[in-house]
Amino acid sequence: MARRMNYSARYKHTPEQVYDAFTNRDYWDARIEEMRKYSENHVEHFEVGDDGIDLVLHHILPRSELPEIAQTVMKKDMIITRKENYSPFGEPVTATYEASIPAGPGSLTGTMELFATETGCTFRTTSEAKVYLPFIGGKLEQLMLVNLVDLFRAEAEITEAWLSRQ
Repeated sequence: MARRMNYSARYKHTPEQVYDAFTNRDYWDARIEEMRKYSENHVEHFEVGDDGIDLVLHHILPRSELPEIAQTVMKKDMIITRKENYSPFGEPVTATYEASIPAGPGSLTGTMELFATETGCTFRTTSEAKVYLPFIGGKLEQLMLVNLVDLFRAEAEITEAWLSRQ
């Protein structure tokens, strides 16, 4: 059974400003550099075109830093490949993401939406975690979603700081 979660990052900036950041390689490089405080990361692919933005990120989490329940499943460092696809700018901007782990026992997917608010804009992410393991699947799904909130919160703080410096 899959579990779902919503997370909303609220910015005092306009949707255009946030989207412009997403189209800027310097933004992604700064975000990755800041996220390296938590784990090894890099941008594998970044392309901006008429169809929107295509992005592939790699996150590497040492097995020793994984929760004990995750270590029972993962026998090596966890390498997460995160693919994001954003529509061209419009109201709203829509996007999808998927995160995969080689030999991982499940999936993590989601949709994203960037839209205007009275005070700036909101970037809402809806995520779905599925783990195909009896007995511990639900616990791992919940663990994934809880950790996603921390990740999305950190990424939102980095985005806000980057936009404020521009």
